[in-house]
Amino acid sequence: MQLQFSFIIPVYNRPDEIQELLQSFVGLNTNTTFEVVIVEDGSTIPSKKVVDNFRSKLDISYFFKENSGPGDSRNFGMQQAKGNYFIILDSDCILPKNYLFEVEKSLKQNYVDCFGGPDAAHESFSDLQKAINFSMTSVITTGGIRGNKKSVDRFQPRSFNMGISKEAFLASKGFGLIHPGEDPDLTMRLWNLGYRTKLIPEAFVYHKRRISWNKFYRQVYKFGLVRPILNKWHPSTKKMTYWFPTLFSLGFIIAVFLLVFEVKLFIMLYALYFVLTFLIAFYSTKNVWVSLLSLIAINIQFFGYGYGFLKSTLAVEVFKKNPETHFPNLFFKPS
Repeated sequence: MQLQFSFIIPVYNRPDEIQELLQSFVGLNTNTTFEVVIVEDGSTIPSKKVVDNFRSKLDISYFFKENSGPGDSRNFGMQQAKGNYFIILDSDCILPKNYLFEVEKSLKQNYVDCFGGPDAAHESFSDLQKAINFSMTSVITTGGIRGNKKSVDRFQPRSFNMGISKEAFLASKGFGLIHPGEDPDLTMRLWNLGYRTKLIPEAFVYHKRRISWNKFYRQVYKFGLVRPILNKWHPSTKKMTYWFPTLFSLGFIIAVFLLVFEVKLFIMLYALYFVLTFLIAFYSTKNVWVSLLSLIAINIQFFGYGYGFLKSTLAVEVFKKNPETHFPNLFFKPS
């Protein structure tokens, strides 16, 4: 099968991000033809003028629709696309020059109907962005659970950097209306339909994550809320590792409390973990300040995700609440 790639990019009030992303498309090192589909998801700060500046450089189309969330916007974009293989990106990503070359090479060697690629921190990123990137991707945090080079057939792609064939999209009907969590939900439904997924380690993107500490907390808190809902929908995918942030956070609180009784062993174990984390972060980033910020990011990630996971588990599993009515902010209405 001759692969025809369509890049699907939803955007919401981020014309500056689209400018950087589209510029990286222009610099791709590839002879493969591709199209770019921009879906404006009800933005009040539109990106049309930015897109128009690239019409002479790229095969690009622009659509404006009412706000219905990123999942529904990606579905809309795939419905408009001309290709037979869709690559979905977040608007806050930048492509390295060999991105499409690596995707095409991997799919020719071992074709799958859905793939995911990792993210990395560009040297131009702020110290905060680099710290959050380390927290979200390091093997010493929950980010490492997302996948590694051995995750070939059971990798759960994330929609900031994800490919899906037109066939698989039509069979699965694409993303659902939950957000976040729409990407693992789609992956699990694809598995149930018999489609394979894999990680392409070389097909990484630079993921800017333009967020503050407060926004980062809200993001990981929502990740925690969503996971028990996905476990309820797809019980075969439950893992004990999802409990790790909650147990880590509760253990830290207990360790601090035990200091009142001069029990220091548990807090020393946590101190050892943070020292080890700092050393790994420094080895990775070569920056002392970013490594210190990484410790803050990891704590925010663990406590935010852990609290959200515990809260949602109690609501969904113990008190049998309906997720759509109990957590309405996690669900968009269809367009």
